[in-house]
Amino acid sequence: MDLVAVGAGPGSFTGLRIGIATAKALGAGLALELRAVSTLAALAHAAADTTAPGQTCLALIDGRRGEVFAALEGPGPGPAWGPLVCGPETLIERCEQLSPRPLAVGSGALRFRGELSASGIEVPPADHPVHRVAARDLCVIAAAGGGATEIAPLYLRKPDAERWRERADLKRAGG
Repeated sequence: MDLVAVGAGPGSFTGLRIGIATAKALGAGLALELRAVSTLAALAHAAADTTAPGQTCLALIDGRRGEVFAALEGPGPGPAWGPLVCGPETLIERCEQLSPRPLAVGSGALRFRGELSASGIEVPPADHPVHRVAARDLCVIAAAGGGATEIAPLYLRKPDAERWRERADLKRAGG
């Protein structure tokens, strides 16, 4: 092994913290370089062979709460936009001017298949492997020098505990 690659998110707060802590421990214990790779970039990387020439890839992770974590990738290096968190309506508005329409992959694409397909965004069948994040794609990106050497989780919204505290503060204040 030459390095340790870790998915940096976006994703669940607890899952990201556990994965990053484990990767840091492995990297330190084995004296290996550590790289954090966006989960959205890994999804897009997996779909590179599935997109048509000149077509972008819309990597989507189901963010729950009626939202997705999203990034528009390629063609070319780096994201065309994102990462961001939004509802399907906002996402579709952002994609209206794209030609050709992007290929949407990931759990968020499956969750909002109906809305995306109705707007002309292609979503592969549910059993297609492009909808799952694969460690192989994280490793390929990291081995090619992609990802970040600063290992920190990519959070796109506040933790649930902070939201609950704010709600409790509002109730106490009479709001």
